[in-house]
Amino acid sequence: MRELSVTESVPEDVVALVRDARRVVVLSGAGISAESGVPTFREVQRGLWERFSAEELATPDAFDNDPALVWTWYRWRQSLIDAVEPNAGHRCLAAWQEHLSAQHGWLAVVTQNVDDLHERAGAEVLGHLHGSLAAHRCADCGEPAELPAPRYDGFTAPPTPEDPPGCESCPDGVLRPDVVWFGEMLPAPAFDAAAAAIRAADLVVVVGTSGIVQPAASLPLLGLERGIPLIEINPEETGLTEVMDFAIRGRSGEVLPRLLSAAGVPTGRR
Repeated sequence: MRELSVTESVPEDVVALVRDARRVVVLSGAGISAESGVPTFREVQRGLWERFSAEELATPDAFDNDPALVWTWYRWRQSLIDAVEPNAGHRCLAAWQEHLSAQHGWLAVVTQNVDDLHERAGAEVLGHLHGSLAAHRCADCGEPAELPAPRYDGFTAPPTPEDPPGCESCPDGVLRPDVVWFGEMLPAPAFDAAAAAIRAADLVVVVGTSGIVQPAASLPLLGLERGIPLIEINPEETGLTEVMDFAIRGRSGEVLPRLLSAAGVPTGRR
């Protein structure tokens, strides 16, 4: 593994990997969203929720015990995400995806994030491994439901909890966020699609993920088994660093514009 700093010149062998790749998988985590100012999982424990840990709220049991409290916490988290914008890292990945598509290749974005910043930057996402805050389904029958965006007052926590809406498809069901709670399985279609894409890729890039949350952290190992080059972009060493071919230390919004520009990928940045 070769570790590089964002302040160094981009090595030609890394540039060549990006320039020559036609089938790319990008695995993204919380770090890329943090660059947009998205509060982390544990930075939203205020107001109604200050006496709870995030882990206490992100479980099926918590929702069963107090659905209004959990529902309002997730809706507020969604409003905080709606208040920020995609950053240069998100936009560069969207531009790379568009470039490869024009070259008859593809770039698959697979994210552990529950936000929609990749989509708002213009990228198509192959899979949200941990679900999406903007999606909802019935807690009983599982039927998906569409809701308008929440309208909370900026970063001020709501003063009172609100009950989740009822399901329109079954008589007793209520809606829940379509995210993966502790103790729940990852959505099989998203995980299987990610695994298949990695097996077909000629380059895997891991951006802003700690590499410790399983089973998502096991996905790059599928590339390792097949000898597919692995590049990590993260300010710090992670649980995946030791299996990477290259680890570039820096924020995605700094590294990706330089890397793609050096590889001749137009990003629309001046």
